Amino acid sequence: MDLDGKLIFITGAAKRLGREMALTVARNGGDLVIHYHHSDVQAESLCEEITAVGRKAYLLQADLNDPAQVNDLTRRAAEFGVLYALVNNAAIFGSSNWQSTHLEEWNHHLMVNLTTPFLLSQAFAEKLYPEGWGRIVNILDWRALRPSADHLPYTISKAALAALTQALAVSLAPRISVNGLALGAVLPPSVGETPPNLLKNVPAGRWADLAEVGQALMFLLAGPAYVTGEIIHLDGGRHLV
Repeated sequence: MDLDGKLIFITGAAKRLGREMALTVARNGGDLVIHYHHSDVQAESLCEEITAVGRKAYLLQADLNDPAQVNDLTRRAAEFGVLYALVNNAAIFGSSNWQSTHLEEWNHHLMVNLTTPFLLSQAFAEKLYPEGWGRIVNILDWRALRPSADHLPYTISKAALAALTQALAVSLAPRISVNGLALGAVLPPSVGETPPNLLKNVPAGRWADLAEVGQALMFLLAGPAYVTGEIIHLDGGRHLV
């Protein structure tokens, strides 16, 4: 599977998993539109790495908590070429429960984790209509299908994104396939300590390899277009326990 010069738009691509996804796309022949918010240094560095493997990379800065900026993002991305795929990766990950969650935090999670993917998907589909063919991949979390009391606004926003994934798969067929990639223990948290018992309920008993994330993403970007509305769990079986 390769992407043969296709242009892929990834949100939150400057660091961590987004960065690895962007590099995977580049190593498999794709060009990138890289969205970032504050991580300008990391974004520039990523562009250099992508250029070094012979692919093109374009940068777009935007605050995904601002609807006006989000509404303009896909138009800006399309100025670099014909978009083939959108990867809704950017997200915020708060640890609040029902008691500590305040309205501002709730709305922030819903805007970045749910409303932004909807608005970008809507604009992406309008850009392709009626001639184009494309793909959308929403990055989810195993918690989306197994909600619990912790990380409440994050979990609810991801659960809603899972529902949106399936609704858009029906709405945007047959020209756009829409799928989700639900991740588990891939990278330690960017802030705070890693829970010592994090792998206790992971049947695979280990962290995911970043290469496995890339392989799953490539399947959804370059594999059978007949696969749509699916949520692939790359979590070592965590959602089963």
